[in-house]
Amino acid sequence: MDSGREHGGKECGGAARDGEQLPVTRRYLGLDRRHFLGAAAGLTLGLTAACDTGPRSARDSGPSPSGPGHLTAEQARPGNADWRIRSVGPPGAIAGYTDRASVLPGEECGLHVSTTAPGFQVSAYRVGWYGGAQARLVWRSDHTKGQTQGAPRVLAGTRTVQADWQRTLTLPTGSWPPGAYLLRLDADHGHQRYVPLIVRSPSAAGTTVLLHAPATWQAYNTWGGASLYQGDNGAYATRSLAVSFDRPYDADGAEKFLVYERSVVVLAERLGIPLSYTTGIDVHHTPSTLDGATAVLSLGHDEYWTPEQRDHVTRARDAGTNVAFLGANACFRRVRLTPGANGTVRTVTCYKTDYRTDPYLAAHPDRPTNDFRQAPAAAPESALTGVLYEGFPTDAPYVVHSPDHWLYDGTGVRQGDSFDHLVGVEYDRVTPGMPTPGELEIIAHSPLVCNGRDSHADSAYYTVPGGAGVFASGTMRWAEALMAGTRDNGDNHGMDARTGAFVTRTTENLLRAFAEGPAARTRPTPRNNIRDVYAT
Repeated sequence: MDSGREHGGKECGGAARDGEQLPVTRRYLGLDRRHFLGAAAGLTLGLTAACDTGPRSARDSGPSPSGPGHLTAEQARPGNADWRIRSVGPPGAIAGYTDRASVLPGEECGLHVSTTAPGFQVSAYRVGWYGGAQARLVWRSDHTKGQTQGAPRVLAGTRTVQADWQRTLTLPTGSWPPGAYLLRLDADHGHQRYVPLIVRSPSAAGTTVLLHAPATWQAYNTWGGASLYQGDNGAYATRSLAVSFDRPYDADGAEKFLVYERSVVVLAERLGIPLSYTTGIDVHHTPSTLDGATAVLSLGHDEYWTPEQRDHVTRARDAGTNVAFLGANACFRRVRLTPGANGTVRTVTCYKTDYRTDPYLAAHPDRPTNDFRQAPAAAPESALTGVLYEGFPTDAPYVVHSPDHWLYDGTGVRQGDSFDHLVGVEYDRVTPGMPTPGELEIIAHSPLVCNGRDSHADSAYYTVPGGAGVFASGTMRWAEALMAGTRDNGDNHGMDARTGAFVTRTTENLLRAFAEGPAARTRPTPRNNIRDVYAT
């Protein structure tokens, strides 16, 4: 995967590409010594393809109840290993988008498609383990007449790109079980694109919640020429100040999901723990979305949050719901969501360094769309995540600091063991002087160099009085490492099968423990070692 697919548009060393200053603490006291655990061992995710069992249409897939207990039956069904795209083709060959970022089973959802082919077909694949096939064909459309829809328009003021295409067909989601879906558009001329869709669960009670990040997918989406990072000339100054869901995603149509989220979905489904599915947008809108959940998983790149989403996740944590951040740079940007004509969220607004020019700010001075850590309304993300985003780009080994931590059980790691390339391309660290929950243990402390400056990335674990445990990996490559040593996702930055086995076993330990309920009640108390690791 090239660097352009993984970078976050920020630079380390204290200065972000957007122009803001990131606080940096680089004082380092050293590693304290603990006993070794034993020889290296581990389990791999085992992302091998199973045999294709053939297509299943809407007529023969049958009804699928949406409760979390019924996902066990869904997970046991045979999969379809033919879900991958074979030919993206030239720009405009075929592309599409849904008019909702997520739906409940049975909720109406329109699909808007443009293609240069005379016709196309849509195949809806639910992502999961499925014996190694990693997806199941839940529905396939009839052959549909193709048309080339109009060029996008750009909204003045915010430079927002919108396709505004006509609806091509309506998706019959009534029999679709909750999950993460890839709608594959297959054009008559052989070219293909994905359209991602989350079919969310009606309830999270008793489940581990997979929290998908469509706001972040959209922030990086350059379809039509602009994203929240650059305009059509590639310059930051001409970037969009708001981005619309009424347009396709660029590249293959689901790049951010495939790189940063899919592998966690596959692993979680393979473990068979009770699961539910939702998005940050749904958590923003409905405070009860996370009620009763045993855990919430923020996946590999979950950067753009609203204050409401953050408040609702924090409330769930304080009520005993475990939280894991399986990436870096989470909860970094503060955004505003606005609905479209159908009443669902269609726009993500983030003015970043130009937040003072946002007309909304005059009447809502406590709602700037800049970084959470920045004034006004400064609220560094470390108060929730335990770690603070520091920078981009880097590539460094992941170095184990606390080998006897329960998260590393069964990995055989010893203090100082390292895993090449696991830290990157963005990273987080515990930053003394910034808000940090009380009892926090640094379990990995990885030296790195970022734009010529020495620093560290940290994996950290803490608990709160309500019993919840919170883990942050501190590296954006954690989810990608679940695929290391397999044929998926290119060369995974050079990460090898040993790294894949280590990250897989550690993540298995995390998911199984968090699925049991408040981790502070069943797992050892974290040892507050910030002073031991960093001089103060």
